[in-house]
Amino acid sequence: MTQTSTRIELPNPLDPEETMSRDQIESIQLARLQDTLAYAYDRVPLYKEKYDAAGVHPTDLKELSDLSKFPFTEKEDLRKTYPFGMFAVPQHEVARIHASSGTTGRATVVGYTQSDLDDWAKLGARCLRLSGVKPGWKVHNAYGYGLFTGGLGAHAAAERLGTTVIPMSGGQTEKQITLIQDFEPDAILCTPTYLLTIGDAMQRQGLDPRKTSLKTAVLGAEPWTEEMRHELEVMFDIDACDIYGLSEVMGPGVAGESNVTKDGSHIWEDHFRPEIVDAFDETQVLRDGEHGELVFTSLTKQALPIIRYRTHDLTRLLPGTAREGHRRMGRITGRSDDMIILRGVNLFPSQIEELALKVPGLSPHFQLEITRPGRMDQLAVRIERREDCTSDRADAAAKELAKLIKIHVGSSCEIDVMDPGTLARSSGKLRRIYDMRNK
Repeated sequence: MTQTSTRIELPNPLDPEETMSRDQIESIQLARLQDTLAYAYDRVPLYKEKYDAAGVHPTDLKELSDLSKFPFTEKEDLRKTYPFGMFAVPQHEVARIHASSGTTGRATVVGYTQSDLDDWAKLGARCLRLSGVKPGWKVHNAYGYGLFTGGLGAHAAAERLGTTVIPMSGGQTEKQITLIQDFEPDAILCTPTYLLTIGDAMQRQGLDPRKTSLKTAVLGAEPWTEEMRHELEVMFDIDACDIYGLSEVMGPGVAGESNVTKDGSHIWEDHFRPEIVDAFDETQVLRDGEHGELVFTSLTKQALPIIRYRTHDLTRLLPGTAREGHRRMGRITGRSDDMIILRGVNLFPSQIEELALKVPGLSPHFQLEITRPGRMDQLAVRIERREDCTSDRADAAAKELAKLIKIHVGSSCEIDVMDPGTLARSSGKLRRIYDMRNK
């Protein structure tokens, strides 16, 4: 007699704060902001120095809009106080330390108390639940483990939700495929470009990514477009949702996207106060709906309170939908520090991705190379054709992409269509821009 297993639906209740009204959340924010500013001023020398120099004091915050009186925190502040100068608690209260790679300078170091780790896991679990991940599912975690916050942050979130975690980490794409086939996970956590790498590798092996057990992908750590979402959802027959976070603010779990609405990530505003400032005039705090640079203030962090941290991510704030009291952030259009200024025109890699995926025959695999052969900067887009795209069609596709970039971005560029498999694949975060002007 053959037994068939039936999936048991486990309880999956929302946190009470998820259903709060906007007024309730803003009341919490004001009280927590006042506490956080005083806490940081008393415990972190850099904040006392900054606020004294600016002539402001934590008691000056009487309402939420008063936050704009306080100075920003920059990544350079964390580098300047390396390694532990931004910590607000003694070392024996720090339960864990993470750090950035420091590829463009000294690493930025962040710390967590046990309470911070508990909050991080709770907020990450909110994000996974919002994206459709359910307790009892098997979750394949392909974010990198180690000092990078992605792997362990996503791992703790999945455990808190009540899933079975497969801690694969990043890289070893062939092994990723084997485990996906053998362990039959319901969800996968990774960067969008790495999921694309996995799908391409499966197809090269003659496997159909649509026939895996995967139902949901929760993807983050790099900007991606609606066109990339469509590409991945069709490739794997899944729901693909965004998750947002950065080490200095917490890690993955600051905001998450609903698999029902797929309309941007809801920020957990009982723990963070977001602002949008003009990317070219930081003194201007913009209204909801206006595009600019995302700034975060933590409201509950103990080891590393962060006040008005400039993320350099470009987006806008929108009213909540799936969680009405918590505002959404629109899809990130790029980073101000990733912006290419090409002959006076501002250009982001995500713009190229969006346009390339509208051209039949072109794949999502591309790189941007900037050179200066003479007086003028030149941009070359190296992009792979799809397997079913002939060389004649590739030439036409190159002309179409060049035309779209000229129309929508306003800049001329060279398009070099390459054979499938030519360009480097992602094993985590993918490098898109190669600036050769000083080489």
